[in-house]
Amino acid sequence: MRTERTLVKSPPELWGLVDDVDLMRRWAAEICGGLANGSLEVAESEPEERLVWRCGDGPRLELTMAEKGWGTNVTIEAECGAAGAAGAAAVLESLLDELGSPTKRPFARS
Repeated sequence: MRTERTLVKSPPELWGLVDDVDLMRRWAAEICGGLANGSLEVAESEPEERLVWRCGDGPRLELTMAEKGWGTNVTIEAECGAAGAAGAAAVLESLLDELGSPTKRPFARS
């Protein structure tokens, strides 16, 4: 399964969001309908360009980023067997929605 979209955020801004173990674990569970076990391994990491992670013997997820115009083209690929494939395409789209949403500010001006 694969999806891609250009988001109006910079690669460093997106990398700050995706280089997070809890996020990776949640994404793997959402995309593939659960994890084979709780272990998570970053298989490859090229900061601000590419991140590949595996969850035990279960899903493999790959996220790539490339600057494009006023934003960043983000591609997410998932390999997780037939059991999790049914609703994975919709989940991949919602994950791109999540990455593209405005970042919450820690404070607000009065």
